[in-house]
Amino acid sequence: MSFELTILGNSSATPTLNRFPSAQYLNILDHHILIDCGEGTQMQLKRYKIKKSKLQYIFISHVHADHILGLPGLIFSMNLNQRTAPIHIYAPSSLFDIIDLFLKLSDTILHYEIIRHYTNSEITEVIFENALIKVTSFPLFHRVPTTGFLIEEQARLKKINVEECERHHIPFTYFNDLKRGKDYVSLDGKTVIKNKLLTFETGEPLSYAYASDTIFDTRVAQSVEGVDVLYHESTFMHDKQIRAIETMHTTALQAGIIAKMANVKKLIIGHFSSRYDDLNLLLEEAKIEFNNTEIAEEGKTFVIE
Repeated sequence: MSFELTILGNSSATPTLNRFPSAQYLNILDHHILIDCGEGTQMQLKRYKIKKSKLQYIFISHVHADHILGLPGLIFSMNLNQRTAPIHIYAPSSLFDIIDLFLKLSDTILHYEIIRHYTNSEITEVIFENALIKVTSFPLFHRVPTTGFLIEEQARLKKINVEECERHHIPFTYFNDLKRGKDYVSLDGKTVIKNKLLTFETGEPLSYAYASDTIFDTRVAQSVEGVDVLYHESTFMHDKQIRAIETMHTTALQAGIIAKMANVKKLIIGHFSSRYDDLNLLLEEAKIEFNNTEIAEEGKTFVIE
């Protein structure tokens, strides 16, 4: 059961010689998701051997250039590669104006459908849900409408205790109800056996939260309370706090504060200003507040478990 996050880009407004702008690939239970799509994203997908043909869902936090400039190229490349499967894009409505302009001015007709889902930066809402996963958008606080994304497993099915079920002569047809946590009740209603006697627990569902560009705001902590892994932007070190406020970004120290307030299990920091060559400086600063912090190192895959 996969829940793996691969970092494709960790730079902020401008790429550097060795760092690309924001983009992440998430494989959760065979749902193939791209989160943000900065310049060069399709090159990074190729570099890290991730097939763009697998992508099913794209989540865009906001329309600043360092989060979307890779998307037109990705859309056109998939078209040149004769993609026919639809792709779902979840984004501010203004993103689709940009896509439409590219398609119109380049006289491009896509062989596949872009299914549009408009995000709302003013509210928290479930924007995707099926039997396996749920994605919730939540407000971030930046210069343009911006949303974070909370991606969660749905409640896991329990495992059948075959030995106990055979001992109590539980019909096979009742196993699906047991997996969903129901007690066994015989047809005549006289026999009731508690679910915990007939099943094994399979662990708590896992969760990942993506908080891209935002000024330091404790409301973010409320939105990501208790997640297994939190990605939070850390554009500046804290000595540049004034600059962070001016540009509505967060410092590494503040990202650590949010992680501690939210009681998350792990913090990943990224979206680093190009002024920093040594990212360990930002890591050490975040660890002052939240020790279990790692750098969103490009090419690294984090297994959420």
